[in-house]
Order: sequence, then structure tokens, then C-alpha cells
Amino acid sequence: MSKAERIKPDLEFIEELQSVGGQDIKKCYQCATCSVVCPLSPMDNSFPRKEMAWAQWGLKDKLMGDIDMWLCHKCGQCSDLCPRGAYPGELMASLRNIAYRSLVGPQCLGKWMSSAKHLPKLIGIPAILYLLIWLISASIHGTPFPVGHEGEIEYGLIFPPLWTVDLIFVPLLIFVLYTFYKGIKNLYAEFDKQPRTFVIGYEKPKNILVSLWQVIKEEVVTHKKWKDCGEEQDDQTKFQGHLFLFYSFVALAIVTALLSASFWADIFGIWEHSYPMAFFNPLNLLANIGAIGLVVGLVYLTKRRINDTGRDASTFYDWYLLGIIWVVAITGILSEVFRLSEAVGLTYISYYLHLISVFMLIGYLPWSKLGHFVYRIAALAYARKIGRISTEIENNKNKLYVL
Repeated sequence: MSKAERIKPDLEFIEELQSVGGQDIKKCYQCATCSVVCPLSPMDNSFPRKEMAWAQWGLKDKLMGDIDMWLCHKCGQCSDLCPRGAYPGELMASLRNIAYRSLVGPQCLGKWMSSAKHLPKLIGIPAILYLLIWLISASIHGTPFPVGHEGEIEYGLIFPPLWTVDLIFVPLLIFVLYTFYKGIKNLYAEFDKQPRTFVIGYEKPKNILVSLWQVIKEEVVTHKKWKDCGEEQDDQTKFQGHLFLFYSFVALAIVTALLSASFWADIFGIWEHSYPMAFFNPLNLLANIGAIGLVVGLVYLTKRRINDTGRDASTFYDWYLLGIIWVVAITGILSEVFRLSEAVGLTYISYYLHLISVFMLIGYLPWSKLGHFVYRIAALAYARKIGRISTEIENNKNKLYVL
């Protein structure tokens, strides 16, 4: 005979949920409208109805190990049609917000990312770091605004690539990747604790790498799930904005990687590196295209959020990410414009702000809303591996479940 388990609500967790966007969870009376209208929820054991109940009961451990909160793309249909105004979509987003800052340490960064009052600390770390580099370079050149031998403005005179890229961003990138590795490992450990539903009648991917490749090929590259969220103009605006941002980041990442490689190729005499690049240099053109795409995507998403009348209760997480990407884009563009117009002081100031914003975007990535991109991909891959989400399952009408 099975032994009944007494539910022990975590009241502090309920308060935490309510403070980060889930303040309306008590209004839910389990009508299941949210699960019925969700275009992404599987037919079996659907979401977000069960998450609403678990949240009301304060079942933190169960929710933190719930894979479905990562499958939700927050299209907002459940919140729009909720008869009680409980905003299920906001609850799912709130759960992810809590997960960002609790999956991996240092815990202080997760705490700082949760409130605008800690923003000066987040800005201060890279601001002081790059200000010290600027002061050292200025003392070497005898001026805070030096120019090259031919009068050209060179960012490297104040922010040498070896100091600002290799000795800062490379270790920072390694730290972020290792943090994500630990975060995904912890995420999978939580998933492994949960009960499983096995599906008979199709062949599952043999390992997580196969599942990951399927997710990247079928969902990440196409952003299919974002598009499937809904047919309304607001849904399509969100889809288009995310798509522009994704491919713009890809373009800018390629430019950054190739520039870094060319810098070291020049050092070792493999290939002579010329900088600053000519305006029509292919890398410079790709960078400009990426910057334009970034602005277009930001306009889509920012306009959508500003015009929102209640579908999405914007939080600090939402505006922090949009704000940082805006600063990255604007300061990057202004640095180029001021350099071409030979405004020396404005060029270095813009580039200084650009480095600060890039550091904040990359360095705090695992604890920011952008971190959900990595965790969601990991969760989608895991879901395919265990059969929670699969093309074969979705198309199979004669499913047999063994609990």
C-alpha cells in the first residue's frame, strides 16, 4: 500500500513568486482554460494549469524541476483568455526568472539581476575595469584621446585588443560557458527527479546530442515555436523581433570571432591585419548589417512592450535585457559614426560605453533573461530525449502511454 505524502507549502517561495510577476496566482480556480488555449502545450499532462496549482500550494521543488515551464514561449493567449485574470503566462515567466538566479552561483549576481536597485553595481564592475585601462593607456600616450600616426582614430590606442579582448573577454567567456555547463547540469538533475511518462510506438533519439541537433535545426534556426504561438499581429511582431535579434547576434558573433583570429594571425605573422577596417571591408559590412538588424529587432520588441496594455506585465528582467541590447547597438553605431567623422573624444567615450554594455550583456548572461535562450534549448533537447516533445509524438494518433 502506498504511503500518502503530506504537502508542505513553501510560503517564502509563494511570496517570491508574487514579487517577480506572479502576484495573481491566487485568483486561479483551475478552470483549465489556459491549458486548452495554449498552442504549444502537449495533449497529455498539459500546462500551465498544473503549474498554477503547484504555485498556489507552494511546491517549489516540484516547480523548479518542471520541464514544462521552459517549453512555454509566453505568447500570452492563456493570460488573455483567463476568466479570473490570474495571468498564467506571467507565472511561467516568473518561474523562469527565479530559476535563472538559482540554478548556479555566485548567488549575489542572481540577486543583483532581480532588481533595478542593484543596477549601479552591475554597471560599476566593467565601468571601473575599463576606466583603469583607459587611464593607463592615457598615461602611456600622454593624452586620453590619442590618434594614430596618420591622424586616424584607433580604438586600440586606448583599449588595446590584448587587454580588452583576450585578457578580459576570453576568460569572461570561459566563465560564462562553464557557468552554463553547471546550470544545465543542475537543470537536468532536477528533471531526472521528476516522474516520467514513456511513449510506446516510435523510436526516440538515441542520445541528447541527437535531440539537441533536432532542436537547433527545427526550432532555433527557424524560430518555429515563436511563430506557432499565435496568428495575431502582436504574436507575429514578437516572432519577427526575436528572429531579427537572433540572426543579428549570429552575424556580430562571426565578425568578433574573425577579428580576434585576425589579430592573433597578425601577431604570429600569418596574415597582416589592417585596422581600422575600410568601410567596404566584408567584415565591416557584415558588422553594419548585424547592427542594423539589431536595431530593427529592438524596435519590434520595444514597440510591442510599450504598446502592451496588460498582456505581459513587464519586469526588470524584461527591460534590463532590452535596455542593454539597445545600449550595445547604439554605442556600437555611434563609435563607428564618430570615428568616421573624426570626433576623437566622442569616439572613445562611445567605445568605452560600448565595452561596458557588451561586458554586461555577456558577463551576466547566465542570470539574465537572455540566459533562458540557452536553458530553453537545453530543456527542449531533454524533452525530445525523454519523449515529452517530439515530431513523432505530435503526429502519432495511436499513442499508448505507460505511466
